[in-house]
Amino acid sequence: MSITPFIRIGIDIGGTFTDLQILDERDGALRSLKTPTTPEDPSIGLLAGLREAADRHGFALSDIRLLLHGTTIATNAVLERRLARGVLLTTAGFEDVLEIGRHSRRDIYGLKPAHEAPLIPRDRRLGVPERIRADGGVERAPEPAAIAALIDRLAALEAEAVAVCLLNAHVNPAHEQLLARALRQARPDLPVCLSSEISPEIREYERSSTTVLNTLLMPVVGAYLQRLTGRLAEAGIGARLLLVQSNSGVCGAETAALQPARLLLSGPSGGALATLRMAEALARPNLLGVDMGGTSYDVCVVRDGAVTRMTQGEIDHLPVRLPMIEIRTIGSGGGSLASVDEAGRLKVGPRSAGSRPGPACYGRGGTEPAVTDANLALGRLDPRFFLGGAMPLDAAASARAVAEHVGAPLGLETPAAAAGILAVTDTNLAAAARLSLFEKGLDPRDFSLLSFGGAGGLHAIPVAEELGIPEVIFPADASTFSAFGILHSDIVHDVARSRVMPAAPESLPRIGDFLDALRQQGAALLDADGVAPADRRLAVAADLRYRGQAFELVTPWEEPAAEPAALERLLAAFHAAHRQRFSYSNPEAPVELVALRLSATGLLARAEARRAPGRGAERAPEARRVWLGDGWREVPVHQRERLTGRIAGPALIEEEYTTIYLGPGWDCAPGPEATLIARRAGTEAAR
Repeated sequence: MSITPFIRIGIDIGGTFTDLQILDERDGALRSLKTPTTPEDPSIGLLAGLREAADRHGFALSDIRLLLHGTTIATNAVLERRLARGVLLTTAGFEDVLEIGRHSRRDIYGLKPAHEAPLIPRDRRLGVPERIRADGGVERAPEPAAIAALIDRLAALEAEAVAVCLLNAHVNPAHEQLLARALRQARPDLPVCLSSEISPEIREYERSSTTVLNTLLMPVVGAYLQRLTGRLAEAGIGARLLLVQSNSGVCGAETAALQPARLLLSGPSGGALATLRMAEALARPNLLGVDMGGTSYDVCVVRDGAVTRMTQGEIDHLPVRLPMIEIRTIGSGGGSLASVDEAGRLKVGPRSAGSRPGPACYGRGGTEPAVTDANLALGRLDPRFFLGGAMPLDAAASARAVAEHVGAPLGLETPAAAAGILAVTDTNLAAAARLSLFEKGLDPRDFSLLSFGGAGGLHAIPVAEELGIPEVIFPADASTFSAFGILHSDIVHDVARSRVMPAAPESLPRIGDFLDALRQQGAALLDADGVAPADRRLAVAADLRYRGQAFELVTPWEEPAAEPAALERLLAAFHAAHRQRFSYSNPEAPVELVALRLSATGLLARAEARRAPGRGAERAPEARRVWLGDGWREVPVHQRERLTGRIAGPALIEEEYTTIYLGPGWDCAPGPEATLIARRAGTEAAR
């Protein structure tokens, strides 16, 4: 007799560790696991984590029903330029759009500003003799002979993938589709991406950049997914595999292989989703979520119970015109390396030790001091209980690395040098969080700080002090909290129609046609995912701007309909949003509609979850020597599993995969949803 699989797992593969949240849907038991990432092939570490979870928690690999997978595979491929050799087919005369860009200068004072080379060089950007007019009419159709000649050149150019981005293809994709049919017939082995499929919107440069990025990632992500699915099958895992997208929803492996650019913020978006869920559960609509892992520090803002979603972001200065959660990321994590430059300045990050060799204390050959080494050298980490005791640390190696690379160059004793590393780190972290709030006109004092990630607990209190935030919340299983967000994801598809038209009654017939087309497209995508009608949610938004503006505001359309009253409500929402964002609005000015967007959500089945006790409850309270800036002091060490009442800092709170540093002048007590809530003495909770 076969037994229905009952294990649901959320996976977040980071640069240093792979985090798992395991939900047993029979009794709702929720457990966490952390295992080192294998950079050479992340699927190896993923399978190792699944096997360890099965052994530790007593289930078979065949019991896994659902795998929800967040990954940095696409992000790292772009950052490291490990991309396929691509060719761009574009309208003749527009081959240099990708290189011309927007002529924006990031370093306005630089005499010789750096200019990044395009991802596809000039000799592999080929012009197609064709033209679609702005109204969608055909000015010139591509000739069969010209198409055949282009296909012949692909072999000589050793193309591994082809991007097709023709002028005005977002209005009429006929010519792109014609090229795709010819390419796939002649070269069925060659990945082809059309701009009208990945980013059917105005602005040629952004559409070209997005299409090229997606194209060059297709072989990379496709090969990874092929390896992963093969390993899953060999291990007897028949679970449904869903990949986390930048919009915080998930999609099937087939969609991810065809549109890998949607995975560029895959891991961090899980943390944003978890932050949003915690804001709802704790009734704290203003929450600043900060995720400090081994490699990076990610900041997301929940304001008035909602996260900010963007229609365009960028990675490594490359624009990506796709919906994504707004997240600020800096290269500062537990593995970030400290060094002293030629001017005698102490720097921390963005270089990272990663998981191999890792910080010096890992004992894997690393010799440079990382943030983790500084924390260990100051007594804030227990070398016997790192990763729940699964990975003992070498405290002597940390002290040597700090002394040699920071202490000696600066003439400081080891404790002072390690404290300097943490001071620089905390300042960098606070600056990233401050910018995420200030750029929106928000006051940090109105927010609570939600700290998660394996290294976050050691830095949350100093960061909150720099920001003036009075309350810090530490969720249960903080080290794997992004995987918790991933575990509770839903299927989400974002589709758009881009046309510039007056947001006025005369445009209602066209608006109605676009709404109908978007709803049909969304329904077809959810049909392909097997989502039942009762589990579907459709949300519409409009990109609006005052006529003459060069930017738009994405405005949710609560009751979309091609009716004057519905349009009036949309315009009122736009004026209000413009006033909030820019401190003014002009209801008398004409408004343009630039795009309509639909988010089609397929709700995945939910199971009640309760956190199972972690390892550490059996450890007795103790004290440890910790450097507090003015000397060594005996500081009490509490086990989170045993904590039942309020404690005052300075203190350390340990759990299986992370440690919390509670500074002087702060106290901490258990809160709802298995959280710990720390407050500065004499302050009330933020709202």
